[in-house]
Amino acid sequence: MKRLSCLIFLLVSICLQSLAQTEEPMHYRVTVPAGTELTLDGTLTLPGNHKKAVPVVLLIAGSGPTDRDCNNPYGLKTNAFKMLADSLASRGIAVARYDKRGSGTNLKAAQMVIKPEEFVFGHYVSDAVGFIRQLQADKRFSKVVVAGHSEGALVGMLAAEETKANGFVSIAGAGRNIVDVMKEQGRMAGNPNELQAEVDGALDSLRNGQMVHPKNPILKAQLSAKAQPGLISMMKYDPAVVIKAYNGPVLIIQGKKDLQVAVTDAELLKAARPDATLMLFDAMNHILKNVEGTDKTENVKTYSKPDLPITPGLATAIEQFVIRKRS
Repeated sequence: MKRLSCLIFLLVSICLQSLAQTEEPMHYRVTVPAGTELTLDGTLTLPGNHKKAVPVVLLIAGSGPTDRDCNNPYGLKTNAFKMLADSLASRGIAVARYDKRGSGTNLKAAQMVIKPEEFVFGHYVSDAVGFIRQLQADKRFSKVVVAGHSEGALVGMLAAEETKANGFVSIAGAGRNIVDVMKEQGRMAGNPNELQAEVDGALDSLRNGQMVHPKNPILKAQLSAKAQPGLISMMKYDPAVVIKAYNGPVLIIQGKKDLQVAVTDAELLKAARPDATLMLFDAMNHILKNVEGTDKTENVKTYSKPDLPITPGLATAIEQFVIRKRS
């Protein structure tokens, strides 16, 4: 009996070792308009004991100062990207994720060297391209798949097309121009009619490349003169058009409990790419966590619960997409 127990312990230990994963740092240096260098830090999560080249997924975060773990200084504490990376690594897939400009470890440095009025959306894309090129040059990886979350989905599909990545995954990505998304978010927030009319007019002007001077104090703060050039640079992209330009395989993932991006956005992307795989998760919200019921307050509470696990089946869906698609 003692011998059997030892044997079982040995087998379990071997299995655990085979599933062990490692992390190593990644870095990418960018030059900002002023000529100053800024270092973007990242994390590469690797499956344990891999003897052959493995697939790698580059995970790109969404809007604002959201970092590589899907956290930010303004109350977003989810650890969703770290959980997703760990889940995929346990399935034999490496994951790279990084702090975008103005997030994570470079937040303070970016504030010092990047002037808001000099930022354009293309900077996010060129940064993602830089990380993809690093992964493509690494012989440890058999293929590189790009996965973008929320705003990161648009960044990802542009970068995937430029680098000819082996696959692209849109996670809670918009299927419409950001102007249309922002208008809908304003209505969902319950903006008074007068305020919403000013919002709509300002956004339409920005889409046409015209600077605006809002009267409402709230809108004035959200659409500051310094932030407008960056918004204008993003508004020229229509995700449904961009995704058509990418020739590789596509997976579209959307949660039905998402308060920020609608299922119709995923359907618009699918209509633009009929060959794509569309997967809807009934209980998943915007930060990849399951929510019970329809109460918005309870939904938002998950945004500050870093120990809450990610939606069951999410990692499996990405795994199946990455593995079944050939380079």
